Amino acid sequence: MSRVRVLVGTRKGAFVLTADGKRQNWNVSGPHFAGWEIYHLKGSPKNPDRLYASQSSGWFGQVIQRSNDGGKTWEAVGNKFAYDGNPGTHKWYDGTQHPWEFKRVWHLEPSLSDPDTVYAGVEDAAMFRTTDGAQNWHELPALRAAKGNLWQPGAGGMCLHTIVEDPRNPQRLFIAISAAGAFRSDDGGQSWRPINKGLKSPSELPDPDAEVGHCVHRIALHPSRPDVLFMQKHWDVMRSDNAGDSWTEISGDLPSDFGFPIDVHAHDPETIYVVPIKSDSEHFPPDGKLRVYRSKTGGNQWEALTKGLPQRDCYVNVLRDAMSVDSLDSCGIYFGTTGGQVYASADSGDNWNPIVSHLPAVFSVEVQTLQ
Repeated sequence: MSRVRVLVGTRKGAFVLTADGKRQNWNVSGPHFAGWEIYHLKGSPKNPDRLYASQSSGWFGQVIQRSNDGGKTWEAVGNKFAYDGNPGTHKWYDGTQHPWEFKRVWHLEPSLSDPDTVYAGVEDAAMFRTTDGAQNWHELPALRAAKGNLWQPGAGGMCLHTIVEDPRNPQRLFIAISAAGAFRSDDGGQSWRPINKGLKSPSELPDPDAEVGHCVHRIALHPSRPDVLFMQKHWDVMRSDNAGDSWTEISGDLPSDFGFPIDVHAHDPETIYVVPIKSDSEHFPPDGKLRVYRSKTGGNQWEALTKGLPQRDCYVNVLRDAMSVDSLDSCGIYFGTTGGQVYASADSGDNWNPIVSHLPAVFSVEVQTLQ
């Protein structure tokens, strides 16, 4: 029987949750790296026991950890993230120019084909790659040439937080940056271009046709249809049917089109999930009701999924990396909250249960389907 492993990064350590294919009884391992912020941990699709974790501290800085046994043991690996050449400057909050400064790794994306190759999205926004199992990291500096001098931090900093590899074409990469927008490379990161046509940010950008400056929160795609992208933006849920060349809004009848995560059903590329929150200043669910919203039509028409979720006095948030799906026949959906709960549904979102309830604030949730 297949098994699942859920990798959870929190404000005070990492946790590894495991269950069999029924997904009813869960074992909890952790905390690993207790007391450290774990922005993200993720396993290699090629070798599921190879895990990578981004460990961060305001006092001790950034550490990259690697496990070769599914999280039982860990070792610190290469941790030098140096911008290539003179990175120049980017916009600061007040509109002045500010030098690029490395702060932390937000996201780790292991290659679909090689367990030793990993992409890292960092703050200040840049993309790094390793090809030797995280011993050495090298920037892909052409990204900053995509009008990097105009990029400006969002409320959480100027972070490259989303990296998506096209499963049919490893040379095609999609990334998202707060608050610069979405970008695509068709040559393995040697060149990049903004893909923000159709995005609207009237409060932040007086120019409605600005190529960069949009605050994109998350991008997702289905492996069977990699030209179709779904986006949760600062405001608006968006869709592209041409690999990001243009976008249309699909927020439809959502109670709020502000949120952070977005994900796609494992077997139905038209079924997508979001978690609306009230606003950019009130990061909690509308009416204090924790609801995942599902569209089975690729957007615009949405249904609230509530069974097993708190429907009163709930004021948690779900961050951008804190939702994931498994690939079992009955697709499982998982998400973590800033209140320390990790919820799971073994039936595509119809019913939910907390599989752990008292963790530190959850930053990221990634699930692995194991044979």
